[in-house]
Amino acid sequence: MIEITDAARKELVAFFADKEASPVRVYLAPGGCSGPRLSLALDTPGDGDETFDLGDNLTFVIDRALLDKAQPISIDLSYHGFTLESALELGGHGGSCGSGSCGGCGSSSSCCGH
Repeated sequence: MIEITDAARKELVAFFADKEASPVRVYLAPGGCSGPRLSLALDTPGDGDETFDLGDNLTFVIDRALLDKAQPISIDLSYHGFTLESALELGGHGGSCGSGSCGGCGSSSSCCGH
């Protein structure tokens, strides 16, 4: 199941206002120091996908195996952009910062302890 807040819906409807609507894929993106994260991209559905029509000409697609692990998924909008919350335990702060190089950590709760 995928839910979208009114703020996120409004932003996506505005984005597609002057162009043909395309399905929005929810996928697991690599995240460097922060670990993997759920993200959004424009894409077409494949054979292994589940499709959700959320009204307002908004269609979301997600791989069925990922959906089974991550649902429910909630999509919201913050001043940083779209945020996705799910039941998926992503376990950020992986071992990629062990070298002491923190250039790519980019968050206030950096895995490098700064």
